[in-house]
Amino acid sequence: RTRREGRGTVNTDTPHRVAMTNGGNNPASNRKNGGNEGTDASSHRSYCSWYRLGILASLAAVLALAVSLGVVLSNGSSSDNGDEADTASVVSTERAPSFDAKIAAQRPNVLFISVDDLNTWIGYTGRNPQTKTPNIDRLSSMGVSFTNAHAASPLCNPSRTAVWSGIRPHVSGCYKNYENWKKYIAEGLGLNSHFKANGYFTAGRGKTYHLSVRGKDGGQMYASEWDDYPKMSEWNVTPPIHRSAGYFKDVETDLEEDDDPDWHTVDYCIDRMLDDRAEPFFLACGIYKPHLPWAVPRKYYDLFPLDEIQLPPHLEDDLDDVPLYAVENMSKPDEDYAKIMKRGRWKAAIQSYLASVAYADMNIGRLLDAYEKSPERDNTVVVLWSDHGWHFGEKRHWKKMTLWEPASSVPFIWVVPGVTTPGTICDRPVDLMTIYPTLCDLAGLDIPDHAGGANIRPLLEEPDANWDGVALSTMGYMNHAIRDQRYRYIRYEDGSEELYDHLIDDNEFNNLATDSRYDSIKERLSVYLPPESINMKPWKWGPAWKEKLTCGEYDTIVKKCDDGNYVARDPNNFCMFLDCPTSVR
Repeated sequence: RTRREGRGTVNTDTPHRVAMTNGGNNPASNRKNGGNEGTDASSHRSYCSWYRLGILASLAAVLALAVSLGVVLSNGSSSDNGDEADTASVVSTERAPSFDAKIAAQRPNVLFISVDDLNTWIGYTGRNPQTKTPNIDRLSSMGVSFTNAHAASPLCNPSRTAVWSGIRPHVSGCYKNYENWKKYIAEGLGLNSHFKANGYFTAGRGKTYHLSVRGKDGGQMYASEWDDYPKMSEWNVTPPIHRSAGYFKDVETDLEEDDDPDWHTVDYCIDRMLDDRAEPFFLACGIYKPHLPWAVPRKYYDLFPLDEIQLPPHLEDDLDDVPLYAVENMSKPDEDYAKIMKRGRWKAAIQSYLASVAYADMNIGRLLDAYEKSPERDNTVVVLWSDHGWHFGEKRHWKKMTLWEPASSVPFIWVVPGVTTPGTICDRPVDLMTIYPTLCDLAGLDIPDHAGGANIRPLLEEPDANWDGVALSTMGYMNHAIRDQRYRYIRYEDGSEELYDHLIDDNEFNNLATDSRYDSIKERLSVYLPPESINMKPWKWGPAWKEKLTCGEYDTIVKKCDDGNYVARDPNNFCMFLDCPTSVR
């Protein structure tokens, strides 16, 4: 390999750390050991086999260099012609790379694939037999696929902010879509930033962070955390398509496969994956489909004849046993559900979604083709995830933004050479907060204190391992769902509840929360609810956003200290920060 031109010396400074509690969520899953009681957490932070080998190789290289330098210096000092200046010049210009840079070069690459609005209608889950996702299923056959994985929030911005920062919505206060997540998360805390600080080349394209399609200089990301991240168009293809195409109205434009920005995102990611460079890469590939508009080339619709479309399991009276708060703030049956029903587009919209999923799958296949041909394949970790699921009329709701299973459950696939077993399935409950600490462990990096999720390396190694963790999803202030192996427990801001037994009710038709026979189940699961949350009450978009906290103006969840470390807000008083060792910058 050759070092990428202009990169200079790899920065291997110690990454920033945050003195932060985990906000009171799952006490078992917060442990970095993956939630196994009585196990030393450090055992699950151990370096990967390739990292250990890298250290040994680097030590050998350093020893060899020391011997050779000793010979050169000895020969130079006893030279007959006294050419000491020439000897010094040779030592300076031929010096081997630093020890830290060599360690970084032995670390695994990361191919980080996020797919927008992709629910669990994919092959490996068996949730919808109509779907056609041969390439996602191909990736599934290479590693471990999770069937009980959930978003930290069933909404784009708070979900993605939580994944990238390692900080849950109820801790950061980032609950809504149309606000800049940087108001809540300080520079330098991102997963990509942590990898960049440890010698990785960080690049990406498409929708990874929320609104990251604007590029690293577009105001929706910290430019310092990326080496390269070009801008792309957001949802409009060429030619332009209405945002609700395929949803509320038919798609009337014939499109080619390369009309959609996703095609060009994958082109970019293939090029970066195949670039020749000294550093390992952290490459984020953000697939925008199946986000609206559901407009793709006609051949993808032809895969799903309209007269063969099957509706998801649903009940007309499914809202009769849910709290009024959930009807008014989650289901909202008078909104998109009513529009779809009035226009008679239930099957047509599902057809458009399935076509968009198939198009996304095609692009993922192009990326996997390049990955499988890459000389770095055996040293590359692949992670595929979606920011949340999607409703198609279940509980009289469309889109996301609920705490029920269709909105929170997501595809989640890991391929880790030497760790995962091809074609294995894990049904243990996890959420996407596991990504940050697990990737750090696999790459041999320290896990920052602010990364509050569980390390799921034990499940990657053994999918059937004992696991006492749960998944926590949050939708707005004080609205949380807990999902364990069997039950989903929801508690809303007003104290109302829902409880579903997935062993006998996978469609969540029967709310058991008012049945006293299940009080012990609710009590057990309620332990995992956050004891407190950032107090951002529902608010309207506008200049008054800074007043959404009781303490008034609010910029970020952390502040930076003179020593370069970060401190969090006081968990007992979110209007105050914890003390810095020295004054704040």
